[in-house]
This record gives sequence, C-alpha cells and structure tokens, in this order.
Amino acid sequence: MNKKRRLALLGACAAAVLAAGFYFVTNGRGDRITYRFDKVDRGDVVVSISATGTLNADTTVDVGSQVSGRIAKLYADFNSVVKKGQLLAQLDPTFLQAALDQAKAGVFRAQATLNQTERDYKRNTDLFAKGLISQADMDASLANYESAQAGLEQAKAALEGADVNLKYATIESPISGVVISRSVDVGQTVAASLSAPTIFTIANDLKKMQVQASVDEADIGNVKVGQRVSFHVDSYPDDMFEGTVSQVRLAPVITQNVVNYTVIIDVANPDLKLMPGMTATVSIEVDKREDVVRVPIQAIRFTPPDEQKENSNRPEGSRGQEGAAVDSGRRGGMASGSAGMDSSRGGHMRMRHAGFSPDSSRWKKEMKTPSGNTFPARVWVMENGKLRAVPVSRGLMNTQYAEIVRGDLKEGEQVIIGSLGGQTQVAAGGQNPFQPRFGGGGGGGGRRF
Repeated sequence: MNKKRRLALLGACAAAVLAAGFYFVTNGRGDRITYRFDKVDRGDVVVSISATGTLNADTTVDVGSQVSGRIAKLYADFNSVVKKGQLLAQLDPTFLQAALDQAKAGVFRAQATLNQTERDYKRNTDLFAKGLISQADMDASLANYESAQAGLEQAKAALEGADVNLKYATIESPISGVVISRSVDVGQTVAASLSAPTIFTIANDLKKMQVQASVDEADIGNVKVGQRVSFHVDSYPDDMFEGTVSQVRLAPVITQNVVNYTVIIDVANPDLKLMPGMTATVSIEVDKREDVVRVPIQAIRFTPPDEQKENSNRPEGSRGQEGAAVDSGRRGGMASGSAGMDSSRGGHMRMRHAGFSPDSSRWKKEMKTPSGNTFPARVWVMENGKLRAVPVSRGLMNTQYAEIVRGDLKEGEQVIIGSLGGQTQVAAGGQNPFQPRFGGGGGGGGRRF
C-alpha cells in the first residue's frame, strides 16, 4: 500500500468518525433535555443607570493677571496650600510705576491750568461788571474755567487707574485652597490686552468634589436630585465611592447627533484619594427594592423547547446550574393537572394554569397590584418529573434579578432558568448541532441597567 492510499484511507476513517458523532448528537441524544435550575431567594433588587464622568473640585478658580508685564517672582507652586489674600506672584512694576508717575504729573498740570483759568474768570467778572469787556469775552472765560475743572477730574481718574494697575502687579489668592495648576514661570511675559491670562488654578477644597457625568437622553428622565450614586475610578479598582445627585443641568450636550445631559454628583473625599480629572464610571441608583422575594432574570425569560418551536421568535435565556434530565418521550403525559400542558394544535404544547394563560385578561387582572407597577409573567418549575408553569406578578427587574410581587413561589424553591438538548432545537433553529442552545423568552429586560 503506497502513501497516497494510506492517506485516503485515514481521511475516510476520519469522515466516518465525524459522521457518527454528528448522528449521535442529532439523533442519539437529541430526545433528551437537560434543564438548568436556580433558587428563589430573598434580597435587594436595584435598578441603576450607567454613565461616565470626570472628577472636579467643588469650586475651581482661575487666577490671572489684569495687566501685562514680566513675571518677577512666584510665591506659590503646584500643590501649594494658600489662604485668601496670600501673595502668589509679582509682576515687574517698572512700567506700571512710570505710568503712575506720569498720571501724577498730569494731575499737577491740570491743577495749574485750573488755577490760571480761575484767576482769569474772576478778573473778567470784575471787568464785565464795569462794562470794560463784552459778553462774548465773559462767556469764553467761563468756558475755559469749566473746561479746566473737567480736565482736573480726568487727570485724577487717570491717576487712580494707574495706581490700580500697579496694585494689579501684585497677584493675590482670591480664595483659600490648593494650587492645582501653574501656567507661567519666572521671567515669562504675560499679555493681558484682550483677556486675562491664567497664571494659577486653585481648587477651593479637595475634600469636597464633584463628578460631572454625561447621561444619555433616553435615561435622563429617571435621574432626580438626591438619588444615591456609586462609582469607581481606575486608580482604585477595588474601592467603591459614593455620592449624591445634586443637579441635573438642562443644557444639552450634542456630539455627533447624540444628545447627552450633564449630571452633577457631589462626592466626599476625606482621604484625598480622588484627584481632579479622574474618569469615574458611575452607577446612578434610580429605584430599589429591599429584602424582597426574587428570581434570576433567566427564569422569567425561559420558555420550554416545545414552545420555542411554536414561537420561534422569542428571545433565549442564558445562565444557571445543571439540573435534572427529562426524557422527551414522557412529555406527552404533561397535560394532566390544573397546571399542566395542552398537546392540542398539532402536538405543540400550550401552557394552561387554572383556566387562564399569561396573555389572558384574567391573568393580568388577578396578578396586577393596586400600585400598577407590576407585570404578569411566569416561571417554570419541575414537579414530579413534569414541567409546571407558575404565573407570577413581576415588579422591579434588572439584569440579574426580578422581584416577585405575587405568585405561588417560596423562598428556596428551584426554578428553571434554561435547557440543553432536544430535537426541537435543531428543527426550529437550524443551528450547528454541536453548539448548545438555551431556552428562553417572555419578560422584558433592563434596557440600560
């Protein structure tokens, strides 16, 4: 036997093994379903909105210069703790002092002009009384006197402005806090022709901080002032920080046609772990139920495989623990009992419980509480080797648990959260037979929780 024939024989054997495995999966074990179970327990159900934001100090002030000049001295640096009125920087006052001296000289000149025009006015008044000058000369003398008075006031104002500019060369802290940024160095010239250049940025108190979170427009309606917030930052992945919503700003922030709103969250920072500029991953608690009966969310969404075949468009469930196996040949006897299955309509099963289904008006009427915030649903349990649907009234729900407001469920009871196996999966879905598929359906989910 040559090499080519040996390779051909090995290929044929491999194909036969694969075919046998495929037959075993799709036929040999296709009639056996394994269900996955989890327990009904008691605990909290929390609904929250996720967002990201940036940490900032509660109050941040940019300290700038209102006059132009060269930085002569700096008295503060990064992380310096300063008090209100403390000296931070000094500009070179040479030109400002010269401008002040010129303004003083201008006042003296204006005063001299005023004195001269005053004497002329008094002299012309006497001459006009004796009829020695005309009325026009008298009026011109009065105008010169009044103009000199205005000139003196203008010179005084210029002197006051020059004096203020000289004082602005000495830069003081407007608040008490910590210097978190310094933008200039000694010898650098700042120009304040159009706007005040920033020299320092001072945070009022880093023990009180804020998170400016960006919340999508679809979720902003659920955010209210006073709601509890938890968040974490990348610098401390094992620490969870807490805050409170203090403001929901009305101004929209539109980025690439996506509308967001800014939510301000007050945060206490007693240990000074949090720093300005850190990115916070925020969870805003919008609703909560404490110490309630709850089931895993997969239990609400689970649908038996035979109902999946009848309603193939329903969503699928996911997680759980391995449970008991039930032979599909026994499913024909599930129609007995008040909470059994009806095998009518061509052998497809339809849930029946005490004469009403989850879509019936009677179920909705019986299961709805006066609050109006509950929804009819169902979960499945295993009873004497048979599936039984339990109608319940569902309250608050998040991505993990659903609150059970009413229904015949007890704490610790096992409920079905998924299934594996069954010929109906291959027939209905047409998927790869080697890929597990879990049953699921019904019930809404937390769209953003």
